[in-house]
Amino acid sequence: MKKGILALSPIIVFLAVYVVTSIIAGDFYQVPISVAFLITSIYGIATCQGLPLRERITLFSRGAGDSNIMLMIWIFVLAGAFAASAKAMGAIDATVNLTLQLLPDNLLLSGLFLASCFISLSIGTSVGTVVALTPIAAGIAEATGASVPFVVAVVVGGAFFGDNLSFISDTTIMATRTQGCRMSDKFRVNSQIVVPAAAVVFFIYIILGTQLQVPSSTPSVDALKVLPYVVVLVTAIAGLDVMVVLVVGLLLSGVIGISYGSYDLFGWFSSMGEGILGMAELIIVTMLAGGLMALIRYGGGIDFIIQRLTRRIHGRRGAELTIGGLVAFTNVCTANNTVAILTIGPIAKEIADRYQIDPRKSASLLDTFSCLAQSLLPYGAQLLMAASLASLSPVEIIPYLYYPFLMGFCALLSIWLRWPRAYS
Repeated sequence: MKKGILALSPIIVFLAVYVVTSIIAGDFYQVPISVAFLITSIYGIATCQGLPLRERITLFSRGAGDSNIMLMIWIFVLAGAFAASAKAMGAIDATVNLTLQLLPDNLLLSGLFLASCFISLSIGTSVGTVVALTPIAAGIAEATGASVPFVVAVVVGGAFFGDNLSFISDTTIMATRTQGCRMSDKFRVNSQIVVPAAAVVFFIYIILGTQLQVPSSTPSVDALKVLPYVVVLVTAIAGLDVMVVLVVGLLLSGVIGISYGSYDLFGWFSSMGEGILGMAELIIVTMLAGGLMALIRYGGGIDFIIQRLTRRIHGRRGAELTIGGLVAFTNVCTANNTVAILTIGPIAKEIADRYQIDPRKSASLLDTFSCLAQSLLPYGAQLLMAASLASLSPVEIIPYLYYPFLMGFCALLSIWLRWPRAYS
């Protein structure tokens, strides 16, 4: 037991260093998240048992350089370069002005949420949706005087709607494979749990949209400057890899920006460089988190939680709640909802078989609770990306994540009420 608690203690140290000290200081910018992770990583390496110091550092480094981590870093680099070059040539301003002209005032927030839901459902990735829409959300907030964290949270919430339901999402594929059910069946069950939450949030945004102070007149829109974002969205929905999508958007931004005289070739290179440097903290945090999670897994922290939770199951409700709790906690430890489902999936299958839980329901719970945990992590890729693109602290966004909170409530309600009935 002591070994398991020690393995999990870096999470407590991180929360103490970052969250608690920031609350005491009254400012989440007072303690940079990269510093909090550095202190936690040093602690994790120092307390990792059973290995010489050099091997602990090697284990940490392997986790930091994991293939999934490096893939995310490449996405961050391309996203930073694209966002900065598109902004420098006027794409964001043009897209924001076009949105203000096309949508009625009270539908700006709900329209942004609906767009985020649709795009993430189409492309199966919350990260790609956040990359595409966060700059637009920040621009709308600036133009209307709304809170930037609030409007950015609209996009992040919608992004997790699609991540949870999409047929091509990694989480959906992994959840259905581990539970032995078809994706279409899982979709039917999952949608009955989360669509009511999305509908409620949609109407909340319609009501809140009436309070926006939309400018009475907006500048004329140069349609060609909107093209990079249109192409990014269309190619993403068409199923292209997110890295290919970002490269296409980057090249298109450069060509249009140079042709309009927004910058010359070297100005384009300079804006790309600034965008990449703007992602530096995000990249560092991602690598430190990857290394730290490798230490936690090696120390048996995840196995400890699994053993503690599975031995107290009583009845089907308890079994379903345990599946949700296991995948959510594992997600907190790994900061990756796909990895969390992959880790807990076989255990969830055993629990589901033992307590006669429909595999379509257990797959839905795995996906929903992993997305819930991922959406609320200040060190998760989605919040870190959104915060970087909007120049915010990740913690500033969390209180406004209406959809993830309501999604979690509906998931708990589905366990308590045994809903959907046909699959419970």
